[in-house]
Amino acid sequence: MAHSPLVMTNVTKRFGAFTAVDNLSLDVPEGAIIGFLGPNGAGKSTSLRMALGVIPADAGEVRLFGEAPNILALRRVGFLPEERGLYKKMTTRDTIAYFARLKGLSASDAKARANELLETTGLSEFKATRVSKLSKGMAQKVQILSTLAHRPDFLILDEPFSGLDPVNQQVLEDLIRAEHDRGATILFSTHVMEHAERLCDRIVMMARGRKVFDGTLPEAFATLEEGASLNVEEGFDLAAALAPKGFEAQRAAGRGHGDAWRIVLPKGKGAQDALRAAIEAGAPIMGFAPDEARLRDVFVSLVGEAEAAALDAPLTESREEGALAE
Repeated sequence: MAHSPLVMTNVTKRFGAFTAVDNLSLDVPEGAIIGFLGPNGAGKSTSLRMALGVIPADAGEVRLFGEAPNILALRRVGFLPEERGLYKKMTTRDTIAYFARLKGLSASDAKARANELLETTGLSEFKATRVSKLSKGMAQKVQILSTLAHRPDFLILDEPFSGLDPVNQQVLEDLIRAEHDRGATILFSTHVMEHAERLCDRIVMMARGRKVFDGTLPEAFATLEEGASLNVEEGFDLAAALAPKGFEAQRAAGRGHGDAWRIVLPKGKGAQDALRAAIEAGAPIMGFAPDEARLRDVFVSLVGEAEAAALDAPLTESREEGALAE
């Protein structure tokens, strides 16, 4: 009988009086790409460590491939921790091959796999370069390659995009898609919602240690009130003009020229219906745009703007760079 790669049931973790993860239930089905989303400090990293048995849960149950986390199950997992760490004096090829051997590959297979990954990602010219001589971004790519060198069934990536420039973020997105196409199940945590929008089948949102959403992207966007933005000449009362036509208009932060309004769309009405109603009401329109739903908007609707503001906070330098082992 096949088991989900990861099932967490009513899991809680406390550090003294602080509850880092509160009653979390999570099911990661085989073959999915799941985004584990939330601001820094939401409990994502602690949850992933419990999933792997790195730290024990204070309550609840964790099942990795149907069993409590154990060495055999962990051989099927590739884990990229938030705190990066590589051996400075090793070369890039030896680093990737070393981690592959830890997961069960033979010496020859591990070396061949390292060469393959370095060639695929355009790093083959650096295969004999020591990690200490690599840029931060390049060292991070080597650690990511080390994570997937043994072709794991289940990839767990903790803030994998942190510290990468846009070009290398795209390279990593392509790698994640390639691993998924190969058949891997992928769970990655991030506080940058755009990556999840492009990659995920399903998302789980965390805030202050609690799960606040678990579902597909369409289900997430369905939680939002649909609307449209309309700019009219200053002084025109759009709310009064649209009320008789069944539309609610609210003042919005100024964008573009004139006065900015946001129109809330009643069920069954679209943005073009709102625009038509504004024209019929004689509104002096200077700009119009349907709402473009984003996952950040979903998060704001669930937890409020103050909590969502933490999404924009950068990782601290120590968390971003990690400590490279001697």
